[in-house]
Amino acid sequence: MTLLILAYLGGALTILSPCILPVLPFVLSGSGQPFLRGRLPMLAGMALTFAAVATLASVGGAWAVRANEYGRYAALALLAVFGVSLLVPRLADALTRPVVALGNRLAGDGTAGTASPWASLLLGVATGMLWAPCAGPILGIVLTTAALQGASVQSSLLLVAYAAGAATSLAAALGLGGRLFLAMKRSMGAGEWLRRGLGVGVLGGVAAIAIGADTGFLARLSVSGPARLEQALIDRLHNASARVPQAGSEGSTTAAAVNDGAPAAGMLLAANGTGYEGYGVGNRLPVEGQLPSLDGAVQWFNTPNGAPITRQQLQGKVTLVYFWTYSCINCIRTLPYLRAWADKYPGLQVIGVHTPEFAFEKKPDNVRRAIGDFKIGFPVAVDSDYNIWRAFNNNYWPAAYFVDARGNIRHHQFGEGDYAQSERVIQTLLAEAGQPSASRDVVVPDAKGAQAAPDLRNVRSGETYVGYNQASNFASPGGIRPDAPRNYAVDGNLRLNQWGLAGQWTVGPEFATVERADGSIRYRFQARDLHLVLGPAANGRAVRFVVTIDGKAPGDSHGADIDANGNGAIIATRLYQLVRQAGEVGEHTFEIRFLDPGAQAYAFTFG
Repeated sequence: MTLLILAYLGGALTILSPCILPVLPFVLSGSGQPFLRGRLPMLAGMALTFAAVATLASVGGAWAVRANEYGRYAALALLAVFGVSLLVPRLADALTRPVVALGNRLAGDGTAGTASPWASLLLGVATGMLWAPCAGPILGIVLTTAALQGASVQSSLLLVAYAAGAATSLAAALGLGGRLFLAMKRSMGAGEWLRRGLGVGVLGGVAAIAIGADTGFLARLSVSGPARLEQALIDRLHNASARVPQAGSEGSTTAAAVNDGAPAAGMLLAANGTGYEGYGVGNRLPVEGQLPSLDGAVQWFNTPNGAPITRQQLQGKVTLVYFWTYSCINCIRTLPYLRAWADKYPGLQVIGVHTPEFAFEKKPDNVRRAIGDFKIGFPVAVDSDYNIWRAFNNNYWPAAYFVDARGNIRHHQFGEGDYAQSERVIQTLLAEAGQPSASRDVVVPDAKGAQAAPDLRNVRSGETYVGYNQASNFASPGGIRPDAPRNYAVDGNLRLNQWGLAGQWTVGPEFATVERADGSIRYRFQARDLHLVLGPAANGRAVRFVVTIDGKAPGDSHGADIDANGNGAIIATRLYQLVRQAGEVGEHTFEIRFLDPGAQAYAFTFG
């Protein structure tokens, strides 16, 4: 229910986003029509079509994406005809009569109520196909839920709630526009000019959507406005009635994403989502549910002959099930504690569930390499198909579930942090199982490089994706050109958390590829640590690079993966620590310049 409320409110805020501007002329063009025969069918068609298309796009394969793209082309053509018929009726009449008749039928006369409800519904369907996904945190939650959990009643209801919220705010604008429309119609000769103005607006909206301005330039204007309001709604509602990830957790789509889907196997989750404060040996931890199945992994590592671990094998053992992915900085910083607990407590069975965020993390060989790099000795399930993730109804990287010897989930931890509390839970469950620990202290690992704890007091920069699916704060002139080589440029006047590309790049949905040597990325940031997920050339060839901070070699502020002169090389697809500021942490301009072509850049994280 909380997420349904969030979805509705997030949809209502959509009208404040600049990237919804191209859609408004289509909606306002029907402001003079009667509500039941004109405006209501248009809004209903728009909302239902958006919900249906968004469901297909988020849970379907490439065929759904292509079908959606063809649908957008058809909708653009239909609305362009509609715009022409509004703008120049006589010229429209001279064109092919069947098509223009449809356009004029859609237009109606704006006052007499002659518009057909089916025509208004068709216009709403076309508008819904073009609905710009101004993906703030709330829509990110809804689409991620659909993508990860598959087609379901819950996913469809969330998208319908979001669309209904947007339709409500657009209906309010339609009502105001209708009164203005009628007032202007009473003026001398204003009706025809108003009709032409709407035609110009419709054609302008079609042009803006056709060239990608709705998801490019206009979308970037909304970063600091509606998104902040949506995040405030998330924080307020979830603090009151649902679970919220901690500062050190990654949502399943962005760092700001929150999802309060149904509890795993009937789990009753703590209201604050951060664990049960004050529990220790002698206190009863509540039962949150039964341990779900561990079936469905693509492969297992660190087990005898690669055999899977079953739920039955864990009976009588205290178990910690840990969801992670190897390029997630929050997961990387948690691993030293997982290793230490596995070594310290012989009665504890730690099981890692590696569920990927990026496509390269689905490859078992990449996971095997990461397990070796991080010196992980406990069993790891490669959950590339999200089967175990869905069984737990999990939504976060990292996430830990603490299971007692009877197979009951007794505690959960979303995000990094609260390590002492988690270890007290382990001690409690071991004591209940008749295996009390001789040591009552807690581990403090001596972690190095990217595994070291973050400096949260000085972090003012957040996770930033380079691929166009989730890119934000992009500052290179002209915006991103998806899936095609383009020469980019970036000046030295970046504001905090803005970034840009220089040189020839091809930006894909998940990552950007530098096509020629000397291409670079520049980012204005404030944090002690800067990390970047990078991959070598497509043929596996290593790519050399040089890092500068404010135009100079990093010196003592170099990260673990470069030297003091800023030199480094991409030899595998993983997270690279490029900056660790020495001394006082401040705001700086980071730049990485690639000396060879082919490097793939995925996402920035900070600590």
